[in-house]
Amino acid sequence: MTGFELLIGLAVMVGVIGVVVPVLPGSLLILGAVLAWAVVTESAEAWGYFALAAVLLVSGSVVKYAVPGRNLKAAGVPNSTLVLGGLLGLVGFFVIPVVGLFVGFVLGVYLAELRRVGRDQAGPSTRHALRAAGLSVLIELVTALLAAVTYFTGALLT
Repeated sequence: MTGFELLIGLAVMVGVIGVVVPVLPGSLLILGAVLAWAVVTESAEAWGYFALAAVLLVSGSVVKYAVPGRNLKAAGVPNSTLVLGGLLGLVGFFVIPVVGLFVGFVLGVYLAELRRVGRDQAGPSTRHALRAAGLSVLIELVTALLAAVTYFTGALLT
């Protein structure tokens, strides 16, 4: 491996971390890094590995919204609850460093469900929303790791 490939590998690993820590655009960083590697490498094999990584990341991005969304609809949690959770998560991101996004999201979902279904049902609805958010992160993490393995395999074999 060359120094350039190690830098690309570092960017890919930062991207994987960015999937879990919502400060960085994880999947986009991985995609951009593998694209830069394919452009510089200028080989058909590198472009093949990039294409595989791109398919993994794009399909993961689609699935991370489709599967949890379907589970939330089945549980009866409306999109408006998630929107409020997302908005308060965004506020929390700037108010409380590192964990503010999660704290704001949970608080927003709970408040929306408290207003919508009352105190007795707000807890279970919030748990459904949190499970869906966790599943979404897990799906993106798995596809990011698969894309990282794809890059490292390509870098070692080309």
